[in-house]
Amino acid sequence: MKKIIPLLGLILSTQFIFGQSKINRKAVVFRNDPRIQKFDSLSSLSVGNGNFAMTVDATGLQSFPALYTQGVPLGTESQWGWHSFANPNHYRHEETLKNYNFRGKEESYATEFKEPGRQKEASEWFRSNPHRIHLGIVGFDFDQHTDIPHISDIHQELELWTGLIVSHFNYKGQPVRVETSCDPRKDMISVQINSKALLPIKFRFPYPTGGHTDDACNWNENDKHSTTIIKETSNSVVLKRKIDSTIYYVSINWKGSGKIYEKSKNYFVLQPKTEQFSFTTEFSPNILSETNQTPAQTQQYAANYWKSFWKEGGAVDFSNCKDKRASELERRVILSQYLLAIQCSGTVPPQETGLTYNSWYGKFHLEMIWWHEAQFALWGRTEMLERTLGWYKKAYPIAKAIAKRQGFDGIRWMKMTDPSAMEAPSKVGSFLIWQQPHIIYLAELVYRNKPTEATLEKYAHLIDETAKFMYSFADYDSIHHRYILKGIIPAQETLRAAETVNPPFELSYWYFGLSTAQKWRERMGLKRNPDWDKLLSKLSPLAQKNNLYLAAESAPQTYSDIQFTSDHMAVLGAYGMLPICPLVNKKTMQNTLNWIYDNWNWDKTWGWDYPLTAMCATRLYDSKKAVGALMMNKRTNTYLPNGHNYQDARLRIYLPGNGGLLSAVALMCAGWDGCKVKNPGFPDDGNWNVKWEGLHPMP
Repeated sequence: MKKIIPLLGLILSTQFIFGQSKINRKAVVFRNDPRIQKFDSLSSLSVGNGNFAMTVDATGLQSFPALYTQGVPLGTESQWGWHSFANPNHYRHEETLKNYNFRGKEESYATEFKEPGRQKEASEWFRSNPHRIHLGIVGFDFDQHTDIPHISDIHQELELWTGLIVSHFNYKGQPVRVETSCDPRKDMISVQINSKALLPIKFRFPYPTGGHTDDACNWNENDKHSTTIIKETSNSVVLKRKIDSTIYYVSINWKGSGKIYEKSKNYFVLQPKTEQFSFTTEFSPNILSETNQTPAQTQQYAANYWKSFWKEGGAVDFSNCKDKRASELERRVILSQYLLAIQCSGTVPPQETGLTYNSWYGKFHLEMIWWHEAQFALWGRTEMLERTLGWYKKAYPIAKAIAKRQGFDGIRWMKMTDPSAMEAPSKVGSFLIWQQPHIIYLAELVYRNKPTEATLEKYAHLIDETAKFMYSFADYDSIHHRYILKGIIPAQETLRAAETVNPPFELSYWYFGLSTAQKWRERMGLKRNPDWDKLLSKLSPLAQKNNLYLAAESAPQTYSDIQFTSDHMAVLGAYGMLPICPLVNKKTMQNTLNWIYDNWNWDKTWGWDYPLTAMCATRLYDSKKAVGALMMNKRTNTYLPNGHNYQDARLRIYLPGNGGLLSAVALMCAGWDGCKVKNPGFPDDGNWNVKWEGLHPMP
């Protein structure tokens, strides 16, 4: 292995020049604490640790779940909590496969079928199974219809600095104070209650829905699952949950006098008998061992964790900015850091709605992992990114089998999947390829922050195998002596697989991925792969017309068709998310940015499209458009009081938007390799005196 040349000096020197130290981090965080004054279905708050999260209403618990079902639901979800319905027809994953011929050979893809029959049924079964489950409602046992009018004087605050939700309200004139937190290491919540009202606490468990997008709570199938007490003491109980073949355990421990009883099937109530009452609730796939951990200790563990979280890593302070948008941008930045830490830093990639409620059956999308988690490395929290990247090694055998099945070398990463890495059938996702280089990009970010032999050893094989697929997937056009990409649905998903040739973002990402894979070979003391160098030298140019880059070489030679001005403006990622490469002409990209900014169908976009645009504008030193894109007043760029990026009535939260925002802000502050401009993404007009520290430049 060759000697490693650390990048740390470059990073620190860049930070020293551009960053400004001594930010009052606690003050920045405190002024952005969410403060809630009423029941609002879009303002629920969450606690969590990356592998587990619980979302609560204005009472500090999950007291009124029905009120929040169509807002930001009161979820209790984990990375391990999954369920599959029975498969009496013995559907096999092979039955979801359909052959396509994009390049003179048959390739099988897991897809959805329109025609009625066994293949359609198999596809539907594997698409919805397994699905993530709601582990259980923990709330005050109010009447869902008559008790809300009896609750008044609501004041709730999420204390971000300590990870504590403090909720005050009056119930029938009696004041109630509730403190809610989550253990940073266990899937456990801590609740401390102070009230003479002695409100009963419910633990109610649903059957899964298996729905595409919902709160995963089916309350009408009580006979299909069970909850039994397997251990009980004077101040604790362990419940065993059985949902078909899925089994997990719930441990409840309390301090203060109280008694638990079974109200009805899958419905337990803990009745406090003292004004000061506290309890912990832990969820686990395994039988829980004895614990002496008190609710107060759990709360203290959480406080210690969050204080360290905010003190370490990156920080940005917008308080000296005069632009009226700055305070809102700061709020989004602070809340996004919290949300991504509790929802997206687990042992498997996150779903787009995190651990709050299910979207796409609770499955996660690998093309979104960059948007969720690249920011962890850029904000100096590399360990959070690495916690997730370990899953790729577990998924390797299945990714290897997919590539082999389709006749390619290396490993082909699936798009929509679950912890088992099984490929979910999809009429779109199975044809995407831009998730392929993500592992190379993310591992490179890790190496830039941790340039060690251990880092190289950890990711080198995955990178090499990923690059092997990328090389074998590209077709050689012997007539024009170039490599092309075809038979794909690009990131701009309005284009069709059978027709699409050479989308510009994917071409540029292929260049970046294979170039970076070559660097890793050299770092490992290996020779460059000559085939990869040949592809890099002969990769197709980016198609353009009238000095504008096209959606694809195969697309119409004009942007007049609405099909090509909706969805993701992925072309901007070729120089924004990615560094400059020989395929990109800056002047043409500036023209393309200008046209898209003024003419795109912004009402048909997604939350990460705004930071995507901001990153392109930043690298082009068009800082006004960078800020303008981040703060554009559009529905899919809305950020709720709890910090979540709202999309529409289906996706009330969308974490790739939050993650993209943080990556864009890091680039706008710390720049990229070779950038000599201070805060390149913010106008140098006296209105954006942005202070930052601890951020890392992008490649």
